[in-house]
Amino acid sequence: MTGETGSGDDRIGEAGSAIAQKARIARQFIAAIPFSGALDMRLEEIGDGIATISMPWSEALVGDPKTGVIHGGAVSALMDTCGGAAVMCHPEALAGTATIDLRIDYMRAATPGQRITARAECYHVTRSVAFVRAEAWDEDRTRPVAAATGAFTVERPAPEAKR
Repeated sequence: MTGETGSGDDRIGEAGSAIAQKARIARQFIAAIPFSGALDMRLEEIGDGIATISMPWSEALVGDPKTGVIHGGAVSALMDTCGGAAVMCHPEALAGTATIDLRIDYMRAATPGQRITARAECYHVTRSVAFVRAEAWDEDRTRPVAAATGAFTVERPAPEAKR
C-alpha cells in the first residue's frame, strides 16, 4: 500500500469483493475526516468488524519538544478513527457511525520517530450501539502505547422505498 490515505492495496483487493467493498468504505470514511488526512492516516487492514490504521511520526504532532514524543491527542484521533472504521466494516453492513464514548488508557509514550499503528475490533452490535476494543503500538508491538474501549452509534442503511 502506498502512503496515501485512500490508496489501493492489492492484498485487500485480491481477498474478494466483500473485503474490497469494506476497504473502499473504510478509505472513504478516513478520507472524509479532514484531520485523518492531516495526520497522514493509512489503512493497513480491513475485515469483518476489524480495522488497522497507522500514521507516521511527525514533528508537527510532537506534544513535548524536549522528548519528541507524539501528543496523546494524535494517538486518540488514530484510535477513534480506527474504531469507527471497524464499526463501518462490521458484517451487518452499517451505513455510518459516530463516537458516543471512547476511553483510552495510555500505557507508555510512543517512541519518537516511529510509526504508530492502531487495530480496532467491533465485537458487539446492538440495534443502536456498536462496541469496540482497540490497541495502539509503535515498532514494538509487544508493548502497547495505548488501549481503548468505545461505544459508537449504529446507523443502518435506509430501507428501500415501497412502491
